[in-house]
Amino acid sequence: MNYMPSVLRYNNMKYNRCGNSGLQLPAVSLGLWHNFGGVDVFENGRKIIRQAFDNGITHIDLANNYGPPPGSAEENFGTILKKDFTGSLRDELIISSKAGYLMWPGPYGEWGSRKYLIASADQSLKRMGLDYVDIFYSHRPDPNTPLEETMGALDTIVKSGKALYAGISNYQASEAKKAIEILKSLGTPCLIHQPKYSMFERWVENGLLDVLGESGVGCIPFSPLAQGLLTDRYLKGIPKDSRAAKAHGFLQTNEITPEKLDKIIKLNAIASRRNQSLSQMALSWLLKDKRITSVLIGVSSVEQLDNNLAALNNLDYSSDELAEIETILKN
Repeated sequence: MNYMPSVLRYNNMKYNRCGNSGLQLPAVSLGLWHNFGGVDVFENGRKIIRQAFDNGITHIDLANNYGPPPGSAEENFGTILKKDFTGSLRDELIISSKAGYLMWPGPYGEWGSRKYLIASADQSLKRMGLDYVDIFYSHRPDPNTPLEETMGALDTIVKSGKALYAGISNYQASEAKKAIEILKSLGTPCLIHQPKYSMFERWVENGLLDVLGESGVGCIPFSPLAQGLLTDRYLKGIPKDSRAAKAHGFLQTNEITPEKLDKIIKLNAIASRRNQSLSQMALSWLLKDKRITSVLIGVSSVEQLDNNLAALNNLDYSSDELAEIETILKN
């Protein structure tokens, strides 16, 4: 069956301008960090991507090492693009990739050297069968490579037509400020920063969001649901098919402490009063800040995707709700 996107795909999605740029991103974006690799069921990933696009999710986020095995998420996505997003549909997508973490053996297979970033961008394009990605990120700062070299590589990647925009990920406030300044001086402004940010992970509030707001750089948090903790999956223990139960996952069972479970249960009660699921409230809580361009979700089923999308139905908070949430999170 040939895929025909829904003609209503842009009707219900909210789009936000990314910093001071001309680019708008959907308020909810789809990340392929988990569930789209060689160890996963290809047709399930394909179904999720179709459903996402049918609902206005135009932004798909990848990295060179996503899988497992590394590279397989890009390969699978490339196959889906070839099968389903033919003709001018590519022009309706924002596709991003990154380089920074270990991808191949030896001294040129990770971190932030010019050698690694440019080689990795070429490999990613080949795996996905693309002429360019829309956004290419430095996935993490490299303490042993001058920031000028890493940002210079991003500038080259953009100016050579391999990417339309440059981004950074996992940079602390001071590093981000310097990176943004270097890119600006090169004539390739930093479009966006992708930090880990959720109700349970709030380091970005200690300066980074201010830097991004002042610099006109967008922000797209990853792990907004704290690897699934901020959902109803763990309210009654650890399900066998959950992310925490997977041997190759990043969320481990020892992270699900009694204290965290107590917070999850209390937050879930507030979400219920708001007629939201816990995951919907966790996403809308991030989107209440105007400096947040989009939230990056990872899902393992169409049902999870639909549940997360419904977060957009209620983005407003009373001051009492915010104060109650704050009390739970800070205790």
